Amino acid sequence: MKYRESFKQNFQALGLAVIENEAASVAALAGRIDQGFDRACHFMLHCEGRVVVTGMGKSGHIGCKIAATLASTGTPAFFVHPGEASHGDLGMITEKDVVLALSNSGETDEILTILPLIKRLDVPLIALTGNPDSNLAKEADVHINVSVEKEACPLGLAPTSSTTATLAMGDALAIALLEARGFTEQDFARSHPGGSLGRRLLLHIGDIMRTGKEIPKVLRSDSMNAALLEMTHKGLGMTAVVDDTDRIVGIFTDGDLRRVLDQGIDIHRCMIEEVMTPECVTVTSDQLAAEAVQIMESRKINSFLVADGEQRLIGALNMHDLLRAGVI
Repeated sequence: MKYRESFKQNFQALGLAVIENEAASVAALAGRIDQGFDRACHFMLHCEGRVVVTGMGKSGHIGCKIAATLASTGTPAFFVHPGEASHGDLGMITEKDVVLALSNSGETDEILTILPLIKRLDVPLIALTGNPDSNLAKEADVHINVSVEKEACPLGLAPTSSTTATLAMGDALAIALLEARGFTEQDFARSHPGGSLGRRLLLHIGDIMRTGKEIPKVLRSDSMNAALLEMTHKGLGMTAVVDDTDRIVGIFTDGDLRRVLDQGIDIHRCMIEEVMTPECVTVTSDQLAAEAVQIMESRKINSFLVADGEQRLIGALNMHDLLRAGVI
């Protein structure tokens, strides 16, 4: 590829010009959050079906993102390619849906081709275009103007500022609907169970705690030697101390061991009940794992025991378990 010999490669200045252009284009949208925007939100909020987003070319790519954002924030939505719609995919649109059509020119052939069929379904049509006088804008039930003064592309050809403006307006619609629906972090997590937020908000202590033979525990009548062996074998840096009915009476941790050694206590003759920490912190299996993190941070501990309603030992957990689960 040949470069212009006279061109000085001031890439930073070129990049800055693009950012400034697109920022100005997005800022100009503030004056277009009007009654049309309000009507569009009402159509989508009261939609009994789904919001069907459509667009061609770069507008189609933006449409896919808008549909994904709507769907993940409480507004059921999906994308339909307008070219495929005229070859059978139009059947994906039902009478309970709302159509959101994107076209910078407002004259995209593939969208205008299916426009009569959309109108025949008598579904609300919301159009985002850069041309309020276009056929698509005139036929829409609601038109939102996303025009830009100029593209960031110096040739004025590559969709740049126009696609950014359309995406920003799509985000504005999605977030306005999110607020109107009272969409919460828990709702978002249910849509993103594989993400870190989903793990923090949906994972319970019972899902990640050690159970059965993995739980370090000794009887209150056991020796300290027995407790140290149990701690070594289970590798949690602590052991539960229980009575004959498996009720928790205390805990012995690495920190307790250091305290015992500092005091010069004979670990070979000492009983665990004499040096354990009674009334230790316990949690229940139905608590969120995120709560475990808060407890550890506030109490400055690295592990704790899981108990049932009668304080019987049913599990154990430490910081490493939370790290492996992706809660931290």
